Amino acid sequence: MTEKTEIWIIKGYETFALLGEKGLVIEHLSKEVGISKSSFYHHFADLDIFLEKILFHHLTKSSVIAEKERKAEKINPDLINILIEHQTDLLFNRQLRINSNKTNFKDTLIKSSKIIGTDFIKLWLKDTKLNLTPKQAEGIFELAMENFFLQINQDNINREWLANYFDNLNRITRNFETSIVR
Repeated sequence: MTEKTEIWIIKGYETFALLGEKGLVIEHLSKEVGISKSSFYHHFADLDIFLEKILFHHLTKSSVIAEKERKAEKINPDLINILIEHQTDLLFNRQLRINSNKTNFKDTLIKSSKIIGTDFIKLWLKDTKLNLTPKQAEGIFELAMENFFLQINQDNINREWLANYFDNLNRITRNFETSIVR
């Protein structure tokens, strides 16, 4: 990948994370990166190819996050630090969820969730010491992630909000766990 190709992809990725697909206007991106529109067409030919590259970039970023999750010991502060560091990636994932009616976005969301989800569930169960079956943990995790991505925005991905979110999730899950054990 050339330096200019990477510049376009990074700016497109950041723009999609904040504004979704509607923000991917070549003229606007060109002004943002300070490179001519013709450069865009030289590197990508059209917006569909550009979007494919951005979606692939997200999967690469998801693998980076998963690797960091594997090394995390606790949700707070380890996972929270990872989430703060990867704010743009979280917002990108949120846009995939919002636009999951489109096949390419849904497919990328599913792949990304598989990459990140497994290690997150393991960390969550280890950290909280919840007594749940793997199926129960997956179900709760799926609901929690839907709820999480409905709530996040670029202003609330911070240590305080994330700590409160995970504390609340643990409180709710403990109530659920009690009803399962009975």
